[in-house]
Amino acid sequence: MRVLIIGGSGFLGTELVRQATAAGWETAATYCSRPGSLPGASWHRLDLRAPGHVDEVLAAVAPGAVINATSGGSDWAVTADGSIRVAMAAAQRGCRLVHVSSDAVFSGSRVRYDETCLPDPVTPYGAAKATAETAVRLLAPTAAVARTSLIIGNGGSVHERMVHALAADPHDGVLFTDDIRCPVHVEDLASALRELAVSGRAGMFHLAGADALSRHALGVLIARRDGLDATRLPAGRRADSLLPGALDVRLDSSVTQGHVRTRLRGAREFLRAAQGEK
Repeated sequence: MRVLIIGGSGFLGTELVRQATAAGWETAATYCSRPGSLPGASWHRLDLRAPGHVDEVLAAVAPGAVINATSGGSDWAVTADGSIRVAMAAAQRGCRLVHVSSDAVFSGSRVRYDETCLPDPVTPYGAAKATAETAVRLLAPTAAVARTSLIIGNGGSVHERMVHALAADPHDGVLFTDDIRCPVHVEDLASALRELAVSGRAGMFHLAGADALSRHALGVLIARRDGLDATRLPAGRRADSLLPGALDVRLDSSVTQGHVRTRLRGAREFLRAAQGEK
């Protein structure tokens, strides 16, 4: 298997590169500013905002599969337009495409969302992700689109770093008690994405953890795992703030779980297991 991982220097991308090379896949990965440090992969600079750049990289790598794990946030030129360029280039070359999307495409109006639910975003990031989903499914009908939630790791994720910062200085932010998601471990997510890359299955897939937790409850679990004082973590309600975004979005991954062998653990399990290993 020759795979191209777009966004290979990011948090999820790094884990994808690690697993792909460990599995013996011929692995190429892209970066925007600095290449990743993992050995065993060839690295290619890619600017998704530049017309034609994706085509050049795909021509150089000639992959059988492309996993688009890049994260441009609310930058429309990267998250939406860039994903469209990837889908067009992959379709033209007959590459298997797995596109990573987000639970940010939903408003939270119905709380629980399965793979049949249509996007109704309420933030610029969600709108960009929703546009990318629609374009990928139109331009590359054989592609797999995988929505996920908060991605947690072994200390390196954005949320884990925030918990450490707030435990050191509780006045530097807040963890919301009414902002609910279904966190997934980066290792589980990467494994399931690699399965989709070789499965040939098309359509929409949900890859999120089994537990629905508030950001504050998740922070408490992380703090306990890492030996921090969880009582120092500041709590608040997103509904009382001026921040836009959905409150309660729970991805139902039960149908997708029937298609992949990788078990998508809940945060209570993988954080408790990590704590028990110390």
